[in-house]
Amino acid sequence: MAEELTGLADDRALLGRTSTAERVSDILRSRIAEGYFPPGTRLSEDSIGGALGVSRNTLREAFRLLTHERLLVHELNRGVFVRVLTVDDVEDIYRTRTLVECAVVRGLGQPPYALEDLAAAVAEGQRAAREGDWKGVSTANIHFHRELVALAGSERTDELMRSVFAELRLAFHVVANPRRLHEPYLARNEQILRTLQAGQHERAEQLLAAYLDDSRAGLVEVYGRRVADTGQGRGA
Repeated sequence: MAEELTGLADDRALLGRTSTAERVSDILRSRIAEGYFPPGTRLSEDSIGGALGVSRNTLREAFRLLTHERLLVHELNRGVFVRVLTVDDVEDIYRTRTLVECAVVRGLGQPPYALEDLAAAVAEGQRAAREGDWKGVSTANIHFHRELVALAGSERTDELMRSVFAELRLAFHVVANPRRLHEPYLARNEQILRTLQAGQHERAEQLLAAYLDDSRAGLVEVYGRRVADTGQGRGA
């Protein structure tokens, strides 16, 4: 046991670095999701490390974490880039969303459900639409689905879908007309909310499945065209 404890003590120095790296990755994940670093952007170690006041090793660890989450990609002799999703990536994201989100709604059990945060996300989207803030509508839409997943009360599911939603935002940022993409789903978000408020989770699952299928088809169409037009395709 003494030998094992000695080895563990040697790892203590990693705690501060890992903790800092995780905090840095949280910051960068949020910035990527917000479009601050658009898909295809090369991330400069010197600039970002200097801005955040962290060491190169810490930043590289943060990059590694985000690469594992498929938000960044490392290209040999070129550096680290924000990923540009392929159409196959988008299709796979929606397969995952359908499996998880529909399962969450299916497993809700008997009403009433804790829908306050879901209702707040619907209101957030409607408010952003009134202000003509279509990026805000996109963010509110992600919040709606995040809160829908949160109804499962599972930290593991929340963690899984956090990465999935962050990847989804990579596709949203490439689309030229966000209003056309997001506006139709404001009313559908509210419809799902009202259906759950009425305690009809089976009907809500049906609405959600159709919603996700339509959203997938629409995004694949406009995203595929946009990526082809810009010649982007940095995926794996």
